Amino acid sequence: MSSREIAAKLGLDPIQVRKDLQFTGVIGKPKVGYVIDNLISLIESFLGWDNTSSAYLAGAGNLGTAILGYEGFRGYGVDIVAVFDNDSRKIGTEINSYEVYDIEKITGLAERMNVNIGIITVPAADAQDVADRMVRGGIKAIWNFAPVKLNIPDNVIVENEQLSTSLAVLTSKLKQKTV
Repeated sequence: MSSREIAAKLGLDPIQVRKDLQFTGVIGKPKVGYVIDNLISLIESFLGWDNTSSAYLAGAGNLGTAILGYEGFRGYGVDIVAVFDNDSRKIGTEINSYEVYDIEKITGLAERMNVNIGIITVPAADAQDVADRMVRGGIKAIWNFAPVKLNIPDNVIVENEQLSTSLAVLTSKLKQKTV
């Protein structure tokens, strides 16, 4: 399939598609294009989706439960292996087949199990403490859903999900369409 065909199917510019694919190391053949199975495999490898990383989720509330219910993360190389919370009513219970552990155990378990990713879905007031526990346990990347900026060492990757920002973009686009 050519970059022009890929671009048409995705509604993108063919030159940008070619440049993006080139950036990942994927090389097409002139006048032929890309072998799709090979292309998919190389993109998955570039994104790290072919190498599953274990993750811990801290915060077994509504958002955490919703994330646990989504089985698609494995397809993107993330396998949530344990859930933690500080609510004694949740500790020891199961949510979507995951036992909920006391947040006090996260550091020691992360060290022993060599977990690389932490997912934070706790209230803003608790997020820094949870992040500190994760960092002490050797977690190298944090996906932060708490509405707070975390103070994290430079060697730890943080991806902040700002749901309010996404909502603002959505409502702005809606307003533009309806005006």
